[in-house]
Amino acid sequence: MSSPEITIIQQEEITLRQQPKRIADLVSNLKHTNKIRLRKRANYSPFSGEKQENLSSWISENIKKKQCVYFVENPCISDLGKNVCMCGYTKEQHMAMAIRSQSFESKDSWNVKQHIKEMPTDAFGDISFIGLGPRIGKQYVRVSSDTPSDVLYHLMTEQWGLEVPSLLISVTGGAKNFRMQMRLKNIFRRGLVKAAQTTGAWIITGGSHAGVMKHVGEAIRDYSIGSIKDSEVVTIGIATWGIVHNRSSLISATGAFPAEYLLDEENQGNLSCLDNNHSHFILVDDGTNGKYGVEILLRTKLEKFISEQTTVKGGVAIKIPIVCVVLEGGPGTLDTIYNAISNNTPCVIVEGSGRVADVIAQVAHLPVSKITISLIQEKLRTHFPDTFDTFTEQKIADWTKKIQDIMRHNQLLTVFQVDKDDQHDIDVAILQALLKASLGHDHQGHENWDHQLKLAVAWNRVDIARSDIFTDELQWKPSDLHPLMTAALIGNKPDFVKLFLEQGVRLEEYATQETIINLYNNTDPSCLFYSKLAKVIEDERLRLEDSNNFKLQLHHVSQVLRELLGDFTKHLYPKPKNAERPRVSIAVPHIKINVQGVTLRSFHKRSQSRAPCTMDPVRDVLIWSVVQNRKEVAEIIWTQCHDCIAAALACSKLLKELSKEEEDTDTSEEMLSVAENFEQRAIGVFSECYRKDEERALKLLIRVSEAWGKTTSLKLALEAKDMKFVSHGGVQAFLTRVWWGKLCVDNGLWRVILCMLFFPLIYTRFITFRKDEEVFQNHTKKGTIRNMIAVKSALNERDKTTFTTTPCGAKKMQAMTCTERLQAFFMAPIVIFHLNILFYFGFLLLFAYVLMIDFQPYPSWREHVIYFWLFSLVCEEIRQVIYDPDGFGFLRQASIYINDFWNKLDLCAITIFAAGLICRSVPATFYPGRIILSLDFVIFCLRLMHIFTISKTLGPKIIIVKRMMKDVFFFLFLLAVWVVSFGVAKQAILIHNEVRVDWIFRGVVYHSYMTLFGQIPSYIDGVNYSPDQCTINGTDPNKQKCPETNDDNNQTAFPQWLTVILLCLYLLFTNILLLNLLIAMFNYTFQEVQEHTDQIWKFQRHDLIEEYHGRPPAPPPFILCSHMYLFIKQVILHEPAGRQKQLKEKLEKNEETALISWETYLKENYLQNHQHLQKQSTDQRIKDTSEKVTSVLEMLELEQAKRTGLMENKLLFLEEQVLRSAKALNWIVNTLLENGFGAKESAPVIVSSKFDETDLRDTEDSVKIESHVNARDIWYPNSNITRFPVPDEKVPWEVNYKIYDPPFYTALRKDKKYYDPINDSLETLSKINYNTMDGNINRQSFCAPYEVIDGLPLNPVGRTGLKGRGSLCWFGPNHALHLIITKWRRNKDGLICRKRSRKMLETLVIKSKPSEHWALPGGSMEPGEALPYKLRSILQCDFWLTFQNMLENGVEVYKGYVDDPRNTDNAWIETTAISLHFDNLDDPHLHELKKNLQMHDQEIFVRWQVADQKISLYASHKYILQKAVGYYHAYY
Repeated sequence: MSSPEITIIQQEEITLRQQPKRIADLVSNLKHTNKIRLRKRANYSPFSGEKQENLSSWISENIKKKQCVYFVENPCISDLGKNVCMCGYTKEQHMAMAIRSQSFESKDSWNVKQHIKEMPTDAFGDISFIGLGPRIGKQYVRVSSDTPSDVLYHLMTEQWGLEVPSLLISVTGGAKNFRMQMRLKNIFRRGLVKAAQTTGAWIITGGSHAGVMKHVGEAIRDYSIGSIKDSEVVTIGIATWGIVHNRSSLISATGAFPAEYLLDEENQGNLSCLDNNHSHFILVDDGTNGKYGVEILLRTKLEKFISEQTTVKGGVAIKIPIVCVVLEGGPGTLDTIYNAISNNTPCVIVEGSGRVADVIAQVAHLPVSKITISLIQEKLRTHFPDTFDTFTEQKIADWTKKIQDIMRHNQLLTVFQVDKDDQHDIDVAILQALLKASLGHDHQGHENWDHQLKLAVAWNRVDIARSDIFTDELQWKPSDLHPLMTAALIGNKPDFVKLFLEQGVRLEEYATQETIINLYNNTDPSCLFYSKLAKVIEDERLRLEDSNNFKLQLHHVSQVLRELLGDFTKHLYPKPKNAERPRVSIAVPHIKINVQGVTLRSFHKRSQSRAPCTMDPVRDVLIWSVVQNRKEVAEIIWTQCHDCIAAALACSKLLKELSKEEEDTDTSEEMLSVAENFEQRAIGVFSECYRKDEERALKLLIRVSEAWGKTTSLKLALEAKDMKFVSHGGVQAFLTRVWWGKLCVDNGLWRVILCMLFFPLIYTRFITFRKDEEVFQNHTKKGTIRNMIAVKSALNERDKTTFTTTPCGAKKMQAMTCTERLQAFFMAPIVIFHLNILFYFGFLLLFAYVLMIDFQPYPSWREHVIYFWLFSLVCEEIRQVIYDPDGFGFLRQASIYINDFWNKLDLCAITIFAAGLICRSVPATFYPGRIILSLDFVIFCLRLMHIFTISKTLGPKIIIVKRMMKDVFFFLFLLAVWVVSFGVAKQAILIHNEVRVDWIFRGVVYHSYMTLFGQIPSYIDGVNYSPDQCTINGTDPNKQKCPETNDDNNQTAFPQWLTVILLCLYLLFTNILLLNLLIAMFNYTFQEVQEHTDQIWKFQRHDLIEEYHGRPPAPPPFILCSHMYLFIKQVILHEPAGRQKQLKEKLEKNEETALISWETYLKENYLQNHQHLQKQSTDQRIKDTSEKVTSVLEMLELEQAKRTGLMENKLLFLEEQVLRSAKALNWIVNTLLENGFGAKESAPVIVSSKFDETDLRDTEDSVKIESHVNARDIWYPNSNITRFPVPDEKVPWEVNYKIYDPPFYTALRKDKKYYDPINDSLETLSKINYNTMDGNINRQSFCAPYEVIDGLPLNPVGRTGLKGRGSLCWFGPNHALHLIITKWRRNKDGLICRKRSRKMLETLVIKSKPSEHWALPGGSMEPGEALPYKLRSILQCDFWLTFQNMLENGVEVYKGYVDDPRNTDNAWIETTAISLHFDNLDDPHLHELKKNLQMHDQEIFVRWQVADQKISLYASHKYILQKAVGYYHAYY
């Protein structure tokens, strides 16, 4: 065993033996007390009870560990007196069965595979770091190094409950502590956590508390401290079990919940402690102790397995991408980067972190030809000053080769430069690296940008999409964005919704019927609308008795929406006629956009051919977003609406209704906030419209909106109780115009009243009408400027169209006739209102006169008038109930009527009047009847309050009184407690056994209540007691019972001091405390309501105006004439009502279109003004100032870093100049020596002894032959052979490479009948005839005659790093045949697709089942064969001969060397590439070929693929394809 292993074992034993006793003392009680242990488990563990048992059971069955089962003493350590096994563990650490007498004694007898066995793991559970605070959710497990990746993935996702990631960030680098610049450290930490947080990523590290793992842990720690969210960044540490310090504390056969772990860096020695900031640990065990790197293979397999899984993120299904982030690092890190690049894993190199990261970063911008051995040597000398002497010449060559191979895949490499001006945070670099890497991937024919956009949507990184995807290079079709628009909507990603709209997505085309159903099928289950919709569907399913395949339809949504909007609207999605069962529906519960497939995209292609389901698709998407309370998305969609005022008010209504039923208080308040925001938007747009044109703006209020259930904006605002909107000056001006009818609003109220009293005045100029206002003003001679402006305004109004509901004149202004003036006056709502007031006062006066003066046993004529009058009122109430102008039905109208408070008061008054009338008609109840009617008179008087609401002075005060009545109602509950408690106590103390109920009520309630107002009972203190005022035995019904008295002196016997104290306390709490509380409540209510009283009054004013706008003109009792007229006209003659239009106007289509377009235009103005005001706000200015200050600070830091970097560049430049000087001196010395000047032995040594002089020369110019790349891969395919490193400059045989010593490898080809010998025996190889036909084997090269040395031919291109023939069959050239079968790419119309004015080709490619690469059809040629085996395998047998004849008409596009990874120094592949092109789709040969292709073979896959530079093909097939494409001058 090596000395490092001995040191590790010794250090571990010393550490275990010298463990501080104080720590054991602190935790000893916890370990030996079951009760406390269970309590700790409950506090620390995320698992409890049954979950812990299930986890323990599953891990015991599926997770194994490795352990040595045979103890064989290591002789290296036995010399030191330690009984240590070959596995690295001491004898005491082995099982009993391993320490038996038959143990092996020699080192050679111990074998890893034989003597290390798997058995159930004994270390898992939760880990708690002693002294570092409890952190719930830190799980760990000890696993075997051979554990399958799917088992570990199941453990993490199912047993540990981790959410499937949408990104895997593998962080690698230096395993030892290293220093980083503070700025770089902060940027790295912030960016890494941000990348993981925004994408839902897993971070995988080595898990130890050192090096890059420690930096990652500290980044997570800083995030956890500063984050207010409950979500935790998943950080998984995969470490080697055998190098974990203090791992004995983690061992528990049944699971430790928690295991107490001590992070002890001081005593860890060569071992490593686990990092306390990681959330999960996978400890890999191979049965050995003290051996580093055991976890690398398992980690690589696990990361690859995870990257092949599919996750759904934000409605997008993608394969989990993986990215490698590199900080600092040594030789092992370079191998990790090389492996990652080889597996197509993108890498982010953090420049400035040191060592390997800086070496790669500094050569990343160079072409591969510039990356030479001498350059890498200098970089290593600079960045590895302490260990540079350990770098051998072969190791430097190996580094050069690997770095060259890494640079050839520059699309997978991203260098993060913190000091670069345009460099973002590292999170952006990580995501950009993934997007850049996806450019080189093939996604089953889809464009790569489509895949990139799906990744960006899944990560919700709109900044990446804007900067890297939506560029000027790509032209996006809106239809291509429809699937991702759906994903953005479902995933609640407003930034992407806005971006897609900016990129041309039109909601009118996007929102088809199937799309809307899809959206509702993906409604968030946690929202209230989802439960209401589910209830509707369930009710219909039960009604139809259909339990199978019952799916969502839009009329289900319409039912819920109508319930929320109100019955005053029509159904937004009417139920299809003759369709009891749904026909079009989507069954999937959640949408998935498959990156590798076309699931949602094909759905959108199907739905594109269908027309939108409703008249307003934008409205449909808006409603869907609003009912889920998605504020930002709803606001973005609202900006696309045309009928924007109605849409905003409808959204406000929906949200307010949902907030009433929402149980969660925070969500309810959020809904109300969003509803208020939509109300403000409606106000803003309406204000903009009102400023531009008052007449057209008022039309927007009463226009019937077909899209919103055939209602109006004004009605929506009233139903939503949007008081701010209704109180807007424009709305109030409209209501005022309606209130005055055809009268001019400038008329004084006193004029109207005088005309009511003496109606002939209306035929004079005493009162003006709007129709003849212009004529009136023309005859009024006033010299003021105000009247001149009024005349001009009247002239302008001549050509304006007025409202149907409140017409002010015809198009041709003519004087009104007498009949028109009379009708217009008495039909005005203000006149009807005041007439009703006058007659109502008359009714009350007559009613009071009858009650007080003329209430006879037999009703007088005055009382009959009252009865008749009341009958007319009853008829009017009936008319209000049955009148249904909107066709809502009797029940709806009755509901509207009964919900009004004043209607309830009317019904109460009429009912009581009827009861009083019945009682007064019966002689026995004549007097009770009068009492009932007297009380009813009070109710009729209260009805006057409703009339006063129209007054701007009294109206607000009535509102305040109504609010205070609620305060009094709740106050009475508090007061009743004191009144009843004091009354009962007082009655019990003073009076003995009072049985009279009326006097009990008086004593308990009445007297106590009257005490509040100063009427204190005289006998309560015994001073003013008089027996004459009471009855001793309670026999006098008119007197109260006397208090308790003494029999001797007839004095009071009750404790007077007690009653006085009770009275004082009662008055204190009631008169002082409660009454002042009531006053305070009144004051608070007044202050609160006073601020909004004006809005409330303006809002409630509408109800009175609407009532009298639709009320018959005659007041009661003459209103009966109007009722008779309406009955005859509408019931008998069936004529529609001409005047009762309820403030609605149905516009013509052209007029409505123009009005909506005008509204949309002004909406854009409002949005621009609103955005400008936001920028000018104080908060925004503070935010902008803060950003500017931050930007200045970053610029200062950047300037300082630039200065430091400038100095470093100068030093590097100086080093480069010194190197050039050394090269020049070397040249001078060599030249002098060659010309005989001096002896060679006396020449000065200029270069290091490790390298010869050629290492200082620029050898890139000497390479004339293009070197192969694939033939120099480090790992030879399908074997464990590693090639000798061959950098580019050492490929040609002519270049001296003294250390070149490649291994020899020749595979045994049992699958072939004929092949060359497998050894390099000269006797065997001498029988082969090279550069000629060797029997039926063609050993002639297409390139040139090749050289043969020691019986082995040399690869004509150069060195490959491997001797022998590898897995090929023949030494020398192995001939192959490859076909490029192409046809023109065509669109749906059959036209040839073009790109950049060039035609596009499609080529036939194949892929075998075990391979990961697509390739051109063809392969190696066996001796005597006409077609390769792989080509024959995809063709029908009877088609082979026909296909050979077709090849004769093909074009040979290439013939020569193939850069194949199977090539060696002595065997290589050469091919003949034949192009077979079909120009027309009707070509019979093409049809015959398609017919005989085995497209669905289970072993070989065949497909047509677009031929361009993004195509991913095996080895050098892409180069061959490019030759064929160039032959046809097609796009590539």
